[in-house]
Amino acid sequence: MKVRERMSRDLAIVTPDTSIADAFQLMQDRRVRRLPVMSKNKLVGIVTIKDLNKVSPSSATSLSIFELNYLLVKTKIKDILPKNMKVITIEADANIERAAVLMREHQIGGIPVLEDGNLVGIITETNIFDAFIDILGVSRPGTRIDMEVDERVGAVAAVTGIIAQHGISIENIVLVEKELGLYDLILRLDTTEADEAVISLRHNGFKILDVIVEQ
Repeated sequence: MKVRERMSRDLAIVTPDTSIADAFQLMQDRRVRRLPVMSKNKLVGIVTIKDLNKVSPSSATSLSIFELNYLLVKTKIKDILPKNMKVITIEADANIERAAVLMREHQIGGIPVLEDGNLVGIITETNIFDAFIDILGVSRPGTRIDMEVDERVGAVAAVTGIIAQHGISIENIVLVEKELGLYDLILRLDTTEADEAVISLRHNGFKILDVIVEQ
C-alpha cells in the first residue's frame, strides 16, 4: 500500500506571514492539528496545534482580551518556526509502513507528502490507523484465527492449503516474529463458519491460540 492511497489531499496551508490567530482559526475551521508552511510554492516547515499553544498566552495572564488578540495577530508563523528547520517529508510512492517508521523515529503525528518536489498531501497517524484497520479487515464480518507457527519451510503454505480445502478464502494474512523460530500467524477468513477448518488445522498439528467470529 502506497502513501498516495492513504494521504489527505485537501490541505490547509499557511505561509510564514500568517498570524498565529489565523492559524488557530484555520485549524478550527478545517479540524486539523497541523499545517504545512509554504513560501513561494516551497515547503519550508510545518506547525502543529502544540506549537501554537506553546506561544499563546497562558489563561492566567493579566493581559486584557484586546491585548491577547493583538498579540496573537502580531505574532507570525515565521516568528515561531525554528531556524534552518529540516522538514521530515515522504514521497507519495513510498510504502505506508515507511511513513509509520518515520513517525515513530521522529515522534511526530504527520508528514507532508511530496511528488516531484511538490507538496501533494499529508499523511497522519489517523491515516495509518485507518490503513491498519482495513488491512486487518477489522470492520468486516468473518473469522479471525490466531495461530503459532514455527519457521519450517512450507508452514504458511500448509495452513493456506488446509483453508483452501474447505473452500474458504483468506482475506488477510499477517506473520509476525514473536521469538527466535516462532511466529504469530493471523488469518482473517471471509466466512463466519470456519469450525471445520479450525478442526483440520488442529488435526494437522497447528497450535491455535484464538478464534474470533465477527458478525
